[in-house]
Amino acid sequence: MKNSKFAVIAATGLIIGNLIGAGILALPISLGLVGATPSIIAIILYTALMLFTAYVLADEAGEAKSEHFDYPSLYGHYLGKWGKGIAIATNAIFLYGILVAYISGGTQIMSEILGITGSHIYVALAVATVFITLTIMDLSIIYKYNTVLIIGLFVAFIGLIIFSVPHIQVERLSFTDWKYFGLTLPLVVTAAHFHNIIPTLCKDLKWDVKKLKNAILYGMIAAVVINTAWTFCGIGCLGREGDNGLIAAYVNNLPATVPMSNIFNSQMFTLAAVVFSMVAITTSFLANGLGLMGFVKDILFNTFKIDKGYVTKLVTFVPPVIVALIWPEVFIKAINIAGGIGIVTLFGVLPCMIAVIKKENSLRFRIAGGFFLILALIALISVIGMICNISIFNPNPQNELAMLNQLFA
Repeated sequence: MKNSKFAVIAATGLIIGNLIGAGILALPISLGLVGATPSIIAIILYTALMLFTAYVLADEAGEAKSEHFDYPSLYGHYLGKWGKGIAIATNAIFLYGILVAYISGGTQIMSEILGITGSHIYVALAVATVFITLTIMDLSIIYKYNTVLIIGLFVAFIGLIIFSVPHIQVERLSFTDWKYFGLTLPLVVTAAHFHNIIPTLCKDLKWDVKKLKNAILYGMIAAVVINTAWTFCGIGCLGREGDNGLIAAYVNNLPATVPMSNIFNSQMFTLAAVVFSMVAITTSFLANGLGLMGFVKDILFNTFKIDKGYVTKLVTFVPPVIVALIWPEVFIKAINIAGGIGIVTLFGVLPCMIAVIKKENSLRFRIAGGFFLILALIALISVIGMICNISIFNPNPQNELAMLNQLFA
């Protein structure tokens, strides 16, 4: 029994470690546009969506009982070639987009620390070099230091909450502006995403789906608490207007820790913010960088019969570095696109479709799948509308804010 409980606790810890990633840095900024009440509704609804799809994927992994279980093949089995093709395409969008976001976020944070204004190209190169070097190291070294990084992440996050609470102005939590609700959804989904590790967890738990679902439930409850607490701290501490306001941070693609550090003027908060931000981005880059290398290796070998390590690394890391160098201030938008198209499709829309069409599922489960499919499609439509109507790399924040207001007027 002890071993059983420990296995669930360990799996829960891995899930929480994946959930507290770089996406959480932008939550208060994007959710701050709609206010605290719509934010909690978005967090609860879309965390429930991601919990449901995690259960669907856990069931499939448990039924397969295979170390080679993978999502493109799963979607191909239920949805045919188009399902497998969409899974491959959205996985590429997600992984490449998220690496761009992490390089951009790390660049902005380091530039703020170093007081660098203007061109950030050298900072971006340095940040990208460090991230890539860590990712291509021997896996045993990565696993050895990842645990230390996760512990540091938790400690720094608790410090951020403690330092933030005295600065919260309760009246700011009463503001609501529902017209920006669609902009919040991709990021909320990204912050509730950990689904890449479900096959690994299922294997580690000897394909015991009940244990896996318990770990997923505990992890997602923790995600709701963590994301809500951090979002409320950000909204309560930051006003909407001004150089360090929520709107300015959104249109300038800044993580929440940057304007909060400027306002608090506290060395302790700044230290905690830097540690949390950089560790969150580093651990997220490691996980997704390894995932992208595996994805690229598989595509290169099966499609082009190329099996050279240096080619895999070049195809994996050169494109996101180039994009981040050309558009270094694209943190929130890159996460929105990666999350809105990649994660929402791969781990929102497609699993819900499986839940609906799988005949072995109960009627109640299939109805739930239909409800969550609608939620996932709303998020997907929101990000497509955002891409079509807003210039992703608009260099003028005021123009972009005007377009935002026009779009949701």
